[in-house]
Amino acid sequence: MKVKIYWEKNNKNSLSLLTKINNILEDLWLNSFIEIENTYDEALKNELNITKEPALIIIEESIDFKDIIFEWIIPSDDELKSMFISIIWWGNNWASCDWTSSGCSSCSGC
Repeated sequence: MKVKIYWEKNNKNSLSLLTKINNILEDLWLNSFIEIENTYDEALKNELNITKEPALIIIEESIDFKDIIFEWIIPSDDELKSMFISIIWWGNNWASCDWTSSGCSSCSGC
């Protein structure tokens, strides 16, 4: 899975979003699983009809999925954590997970 942050200028909001996502992925132990990068790809902007920046884009090549998740806002840490947890499939062990600030502490599937 890839996370791309689209922006045209190195503005405060774009850099803040990049830092926030990096920190959250590290907190959730997903930083080795999810690739994150910033982009100024004009073709991607046109394909997804990005009108404001920064735009948070999720790309999953294995299922041919690509979409804007947030545009022009900086989501809260809780919103981002919930989003990443909800899009990661944890199999049958998901129901037994006990998420804390340091990640899953109760199941072997995480």
